[in-house]
Amino acid sequence: MTSQTKSAPGRFATALAAAGSLTLLSLAPAAHAETTAEPGDVVVSENFDSGSMPAGWRAVDGDWQVEDGRLVGTAASGTKKLTFGPHLKDYRFEATARFERVNEATRWFALGLDVPASGATPWWIATLRSGSTASNGVEFAQLTPAGAWNVTNTASAPSAAATGRDVKVRIEVHGHQAAWFLDGKQLMKTNQLQRSADGGLALVVNGARVSFDDVKVTALGPNGHLRPEGAPVTVIAHRGASSAAPENTMYAQEVGRRAGADLIENDVQLSKDGVPYLMHDNTVDRTTDGTGDITTLTSAQLDRLDAGSWFAPSFAGARVPTLARQLADLRTRGGDLLLEVKRAHSREEVAAMIDVVRAERMTDRVFVQSFSRDHLRWVHELAPELPLGLLVGTLDADPVAVAEELHLSSYNPSGGALDTRPGIVADLHEAGVATMVWTIDSAAQWKRYDGYGVDAVITNRPAELVGWNQARAQGETVPAPTAAVTSPADGAVLDRAQRPVVAVDTEHADAAKTEITVDGRPHKAGEALDLTRLTAGEHTVRVTATGASGSAVATATFTVGADRAGLGHLILTSGGTPQTVADLLGRLARGKYDQLANAAVKAGRTGDLPAGAAELIAADARQLQQDADTR
Repeated sequence: MTSQTKSAPGRFATALAAAGSLTLLSLAPAAHAETTAEPGDVVVSENFDSGSMPAGWRAVDGDWQVEDGRLVGTAASGTKKLTFGPHLKDYRFEATARFERVNEATRWFALGLDVPASGATPWWIATLRSGSTASNGVEFAQLTPAGAWNVTNTASAPSAAATGRDVKVRIEVHGHQAAWFLDGKQLMKTNQLQRSADGGLALVVNGARVSFDDVKVTALGPNGHLRPEGAPVTVIAHRGASSAAPENTMYAQEVGRRAGADLIENDVQLSKDGVPYLMHDNTVDRTTDGTGDITTLTSAQLDRLDAGSWFAPSFAGARVPTLARQLADLRTRGGDLLLEVKRAHSREEVAAMIDVVRAERMTDRVFVQSFSRDHLRWVHELAPELPLGLLVGTLDADPVAVAEELHLSSYNPSGGALDTRPGIVADLHEAGVATMVWTIDSAAQWKRYDGYGVDAVITNRPAELVGWNQARAQGETVPAPTAAVTSPADGAVLDRAQRPVVAVDTEHADAAKTEITVDGRPHKAGEALDLTRLTAGEHTVRVTATGASGSAVATATFTVGADRAGLGHLILTSGGTPQTVADLLGRLARGKYDQLANAAVKAGRTGDLPAGAAELIAADARQLQQDADTR
């Protein structure tokens, strides 16, 4: 495939192409241009086969070179980055990457998701550590203007990226939302990206040497509610975590957020004086200590109600929240809202709800659903940027046509309705419309609707569904780790003057959990063996590689030979007194091995020769005498 970057006039910032080694280009920083790409357009496709740095790719700092058909970034210390590409709101960023060398298992590389062309802060990245099975093996994080890291999300990968192994990373971004994929499986999501007006893309390395290949960026449609390949169902907390806290309260929202729900679903109605409150029923009787239709009660009356005691004594004093309070909490503490317009008799009443969404600056984090088609039509007229979902208890004859008519991002049937025609999920997906099924609370049902391919499940039990998703991911086949000792080679015969480096090769293993021993004593990969400290004869290198699916063990046996050259090297490097070294070398030259052994032992006792060296010299000398006697 020809190496290329797809572009159009005005799409990319002007930059400089350069071949060979790049450490820092002295360009005036340029903003990333907004692209006019359509969904599905591949706006960046680069395999580096040209052998030179692509046009428009800017090495801000560090050592970035194209070598052997791969882009190689080196950061001996600290964080180094390279910027490229256009500004995109909705996109998929893919790359094949390999850790070539790391300072330690905590070092990382990242795909930059919103980074100024100059590399100036703030910027957002999706990170992978070489020890990716750690609790923070993958991350979403921001480097703030103050130079501090704001890590918003962490997760653990099922197997270690390690070194020398290609991994496929993929990030799908929709505005402030992003999903993290490793080798085709989603590891985590975030809804906390803070997007700039012109930030582009980047590759980043930290304390490592990393090579990249097959970098591809694809423009996506705005509907981020469609389930990407390799992702679990989206978890939507019905009325908050309503199985664990009083519904439609801030307690339920907090429990749902801490459970890991992707969206909080709540019902909104207007008070007598036109203030939007969270309430499912027409009356406040069931879920508060008050009585009456919510539309007959003023905000002052609603604010005095206890909305928690009915659920459990520990929630006594919980209040009926306003929509404004709920949105402010989601904006400042994290979370997106699936807002159900429960009851509104006019366009003006719907407008009162939309006005609050706008006032709280949450139009990019609110999804509106309703059973009323008029409600959805009014929302589209008032705020066409808001995604819409139609709730149905009985399927329409042609859900796709209804979705087109109402400008739906999602068609949301009950579980029972969907059971009558599960094939509509595929039909809706073909039309670019998601499916959110409600209200599903058991593992058997989750499995069924997951099999239908639904994009999201609305549930009263978000924590349990999050755990079910995780258990399903862990239950998938994870490759078994492999291990091999590559140096010293099995069966090698070495002399004292050699200094072989211990090297191992592992796959699907956690680098932090890889153990290497020489004759049972711990050793580090990359460290040379000091053969002047080993006895003549056989020695064993053992590596134990541990991964998500078990452990693998490999050994290699090498022999330290006793010969005249090796014995001479031992004597010269022994640290003995000059007179002792000269005496021992003289006996070696005359072939007096027994005398040499006795002299070494004596010198060790008198302190003229270090004790450890005396033992090794004596042992080698006796072996040489034995060899001479048998010839």
